[in-house]
Amino acid sequence: MIDFHCHLDLFPVPSIAADDIERTGAYVLSVTNTPKAFPKTAQLAKGHRRIRTALGLHPQLVHERHTEVGMFMRLLGETAYVGEIGIDGGNDFAQHRSVQMEVFDRILRGCSDVGGRVMSIHSRHASGEVIEALRRHPTAGVAILHWFSGPVSHAELAAGMGAWFSVGLPMLRSRRASTLISCIPRDRILTETDAPFASTTGERYPTTALKDTVSALSRIWGCDIATTQKQLDLNLRALAMKSDGFMSRALVH
Repeated sequence: MIDFHCHLDLFPVPSIAADDIERTGAYVLSVTNTPKAFPKTAQLAKGHRRIRTALGLHPQLVHERHTEVGMFMRLLGETAYVGEIGIDGGNDFAQHRSVQMEVFDRILRGCSDVGGRVMSIHSRHASGEVIEALRRHPTAGVAILHWFSGPVSHAELAAGMGAWFSVGLPMLRSRRASTLISCIPRDRILTETDAPFASTTGERYPTTALKDTVSALSRIWGCDIATTQKQLDLNLRALAMKSDGFMSRALVH
C-alpha cells in the first residue's frame, strides 16, 4: 500500500502511527507544514525504512510563517521530497494569496536550483495559479497534485504538463471522480490518506481507509484490486528513481 500524503507528526501520538505504518508495510510520504517541523518529523522516520519525510510550508500558514523561507532553503538539500506546499484560494485565505504566490514561486525556484524535487502540492481553489507557477518553473521537479479539486480542464492541463496526482478516499467518492480519474494517465496516480485530517476516525493510522482507497480506484479503473495495486507499486518505483536522480544531481552540484 502507498500513502503519498500523510501528516505523521500531527497524529495524537506520532510514534504509534509510525509503528502502525511499519506493521502494515505501507510506503508513506510524511509531509510537514513548516520548515521548523521538518527536523523533528524526520526523526520519526528513523528505523522505518518505508517512511520518507518531506520539507513543507503549508499555504494556509504562509502569511504567518513566510519568514521561515530561508530555513526552508537551507534544509532543501536534506530531502528529495517537498510538501506540503502550494496555494490556497479558499475564503479564509484568499486575502493572503499574494504572499502565498510569492512564497510558492520562491520554493519552486529553489527546487530548480538544487536539481529538482518530488513535490506534494496543495491547490484548493487555486489550481489555475498553481499550474501557471509550475509552467514558469519547468525544472522544479515532479509535481504531485494532492487531493485535486479544481476543474477537470485544469487536471487535463496539468496532466499534459507531466503532473502526477495523489488521490484519497473522499476524493474518489465524489460524483465527478470517474471523470477526473479518466483524464489522468494511470502511471501518474498514487494513493493518499491526508491523515489525520481525513480518512481516519480514530487516533491510529487509517490502514483500512487506505485499503478502501485502492478498492475505490480499482472500481473506477474497471480492474481487480491486485492489478490496481501492481500499477500503483510500479508508479511508486518510477517516482523513487526520479527522487534518487534529483539527490544525485544535487550532490554533483
